[in-house]
Amino acid sequence: MMTLTERLTLYEKLMRLDKPIGILLLLWPTLWGLWLSSYGHPNWMIVWIFILGTALMRSAGCVINDYADCDFDSQVERTKERPLATGAVRQNEALLLAAGLALMAFVLILPLNSLTLKLSVFAVLLAASYPFTKRFFALPQAYLGIAFGFGIPMAYAAQTGQVPAIAWVLLVGNVFWAMAYDTQYAMVDREDDLKIGIKTSAITFGKYDVTAVMICYALFLAAMVWIGRNLQLQWPYYIGLGVAAGLMAYHYQLIKTRDRKQCFKAFMHNNWVGAAIFGGIALDFLLRK
Repeated sequence: MMTLTERLTLYEKLMRLDKPIGILLLLWPTLWGLWLSSYGHPNWMIVWIFILGTALMRSAGCVINDYADCDFDSQVERTKERPLATGAVRQNEALLLAAGLALMAFVLILPLNSLTLKLSVFAVLLAASYPFTKRFFALPQAYLGIAFGFGIPMAYAAQTGQVPAIAWVLLVGNVFWAMAYDTQYAMVDREDDLKIGIKTSAITFGKYDVTAVMICYALFLAAMVWIGRNLQLQWPYYIGLGVAAGLMAYHYQLIKTRDRKQCFKAFMHNNWVGAAIFGGIALDFLLRK
């Protein structure tokens, strides 16, 4: 009989709380949206709601992902010890956990306006459906980018009551960023994914995978420059973008040989890309006081 502590440890692994990189990659675009929509003066209650909601929804997404992939995960070296793949957690148990996490996230945003609540429904649908796109969609990483960036229109809605065009441009930029970093992640598992028959951008791009990653990075930076010009952001913002570009150049050095460990390192390192851009945004508005 499993003890409560052992059961909670399994849930922690299922929600990937021991691997917070996913929370961070989901959180940075949301913070960009909160700061840009409020010109550097976000409502702090809204900020904390979004931070906690991001952690909850990412955790729910991980549970749904493992539920969808449990048969595949058992055949992949990196994922074969996940709780659902080993049978340590039952499938119906995982669904209840995911539903509970999503419900807690929904309760968090109840104090916000109706537009934000409506957008949250789409956010849940995106998070729940993403894992299944790997069965039929050649570029599931693009779908992930929408799911991971949907905090952007929600942030604008929560702060301003509307979602202007610039929020959608920021979302599109985030799609290209997610395409870049999640292709790096997919390059780690490419051989296993080919064997089990699921689709990823690393497989779709084939020998052009490294080139595709760098093109996606370039399109992401182009979108961020466009946003900076339209919002008349100043030098701190562009320093942040410059640091991000330098990190991307470093990622090229890591992934150009397609070594699995180096590709995974590049993926993990994207946290600092998001942090550099947020730092530039925050400093830009801070220095205007």
